[in-house]
Amino acid sequence: MSKILLKNARIINEQEILERDVLINGSYIEQLGPAISDANARVIDIEGSYLLPGIIDDQVHFREPGLTHKGNIATESRAALAGGITSYMEQPNTKPQTTTIEALEDKFQRAKDTSYANYSFLFGGTNTNLEELKRLDKLACSGVKLFLGSSTGNMLVDDEQVLEEIFKNTDMVISAHCEDEATIRRNLAEHMERYGDDIPMECHPVIRSSEACFLSSSKAIALAEKTGARLHVFHVSTADETTLFRNDIPLTEKKITAEVCIHHLTFTDEDYASSGSRIKWNPAVKSGSDKEALWNALNDDRFDIVATDHAPHTLEEKDQPYTKAPSGGPLVQHALPAMMEHAREGRITLEKMVEKMCHNPAILFDLDRRGFIREGYYADLVVVNPDHLWEVSRDTILYHCQWSPFEGWKFHSKVTHTFVNGHLAYDNGVISPERHAMRLTFDR
Repeated sequence: MSKILLKNARIINEQEILERDVLINGSYIEQLGPAISDANARVIDIEGSYLLPGIIDDQVHFREPGLTHKGNIATESRAALAGGITSYMEQPNTKPQTTTIEALEDKFQRAKDTSYANYSFLFGGTNTNLEELKRLDKLACSGVKLFLGSSTGNMLVDDEQVLEEIFKNTDMVISAHCEDEATIRRNLAEHMERYGDDIPMECHPVIRSSEACFLSSSKAIALAEKTGARLHVFHVSTADETTLFRNDIPLTEKKITAEVCIHHLTFTDEDYASSGSRIKWNPAVKSGSDKEALWNALNDDRFDIVATDHAPHTLEEKDQPYTKAPSGGPLVQHALPAMMEHAREGRITLEKMVEKMCHNPAILFDLDRRGFIREGYYADLVVVNPDHLWEVSRDTILYHCQWSPFEGWKFHSKVTHTFVNGHLAYDNGVISPERHAMRLTFDR
């Protein structure tokens, strides 16, 4: 049966919460309205639950190819479905890195064969691949990624002339990781002289400091303003950086945008004592006052997107001393429940949450017919029960790495159904073995 009728939905969409029925026909939303009936449709009554557009996560690391002991496209996209994420954009720091068109197409083929959620990839810029980047078609993928702070391999772009040429030579969105490498190296050397490799985890936001973030972000923004490039600053983590972004123009007209990640909205430097390397990310989780400033910037629209920066590592890797423990953690399965909890506590409205996690990623990256609940759009949909108390435990975690920074946390909201292109991909804990994911396409 290709038709599905969702009855009695509380739809959160386009700054409203409305009670409507939704008729899905094949891959698309055919009809929205009250009291829809269709004798040929399978009926799912979701009374009491919210219906959201599928979450679009513009920043994940699924570790394939080359790092699949941490995770892979199949395992992490399955976990994403359980968290209501129906589309993702994966980052280029794999092995090999996604810095050639050949490597990019290899990833697309892998996703076609194994992904459970809709997919695209970012093309990585380096000091040496400018000519390859110039060959990249603007419809080929979601955008370009630049590491302006330390990363794996040779992906740090620190040649200022090359950086300006990259900004001048692409019409695509340039997403940037902004931390000043010289500042970080100086801070790290000082701490290693004092502690050796076993630096206290609480020093992470001192080493990867607010100064390092602000220096790099402000430099990238100045270059974007000079060249007219389209710049998106990933995972902003400091109060100082919030002053760099505007909220006086609509997103469709912004050339410089920003996002904030779940972990920076949730944890503070006080949590290192209990969570240690489990909350070691780059950029670092910082102070409570930084977190408050991030929430203010999100709610007043200086920040445009909420993302995960899902980056799994094994516990064996994370449990090493500071200098060897990698930064990053798994988040896609628990991002939406965490944000629903923040909404429950009054940090953000549900309408604003959907705007930042669904609508705005679709607008910013020019996605074709996704991110909204509209007739004629792809039926990427998520059903969330707001009154289902549950605990994050090892036996419910779907990440390949089998841990979560939220382990032991209790959430009041639970994803019950996830639809990908009209097909019920996740149903109350059960992931369909059938895959209906698509390569994301763009209206550019």
